[in-house]
Amino acid sequence: MRFHLTRFAVATRFTLIEHGRNRFAMILVGLFVPVWTTLAYLAMPDTPARMRLRATEETLAPHGNELTEISGALNAVTLITGFMMFAATFSGSGFDRRLAMAGYPRAHLVLAKVTALALVSAAVAAYATAVTCLAWTPRQPLLLAAALFCAGLTYGALGVGFGSLLRREVEGMFAIVMTSIIDLALQNPITSSGADNPVMRYLPSYGAMQASTAAGFSTAPVPGYLVIQLTWFAAASLIALVGFRRSTRSSLPSTARTTLPGAGSDKGGPSAPHQAATPSAAASDTQAH
Repeated sequence: MRFHLTRFAVATRFTLIEHGRNRFAMILVGLFVPVWTTLAYLAMPDTPARMRLRATEETLAPHGNELTEISGALNAVTLITGFMMFAATFSGSGFDRRLAMAGYPRAHLVLAKVTALALVSAAVAAYATAVTCLAWTPRQPLLLAAALFCAGLTYGALGVGFGSLLRREVEGMFAIVMTSIIDLALQNPITSSGADNPVMRYLPSYGAMQASTAAGFSTAPVPGYLVIQLTWFAAASLIALVGFRRSTRSSLPSTARTTLPGAGSDKGGPSAPHQAATPSAAASDTQAH
């Protein structure tokens, strides 16, 4: 048990250090969230927009700027978490591959990424909720934070999948941005006349959009739509897991892997893969990376 906890703690620490080095992402969190949500609130008219919320089967008439701010908060959270997880996965793929080839358990690396994703999503969701509450008070702030958190988890998992499967950075960034824009723009009744179309329920952030709208303008609990969003997170996690396994597999033939220089000696000394999997060796590789 101590072995597994140590490996998990080391992998988590490296993952969080990688996120901390992404200064551009820190700037996005600090500036993009308040700027984007505030502009959405100030620029849009406050004319009531009649809509039917499928999550509660209620007919609501929220102010257009408040509804757009919720959509903007979701857009900001999904973009930032997706970008952060993509950047960490894309830049650290070589390091993860070397660790896996050296014998470091893949399960610990995956759990470390999930832990980092949960922490990032929670921090960004709490921040976006606080910024939203500065302009107006949603009826269920905790539900709003939970919806933003679940949306962040989903797009963070997609970011890991894109970072593992795509070969160029611009491809991943374009995929995240366009997925988030199309996903949320079609569900906003202010910008889309087909927001109540049944097809919308198949979009990645449908559950979060329904839950966050209910959080803003209704007092009815909607746990089922959070479950829908977590189902999307599970599907995105499966894609990310397949991509991570593919990116960390060895490209060498099996015969070459058994005859790597330093992989062993006739005197029965310890093998190089087990030596490279120690925390000190991994730390040196991180600094070099």
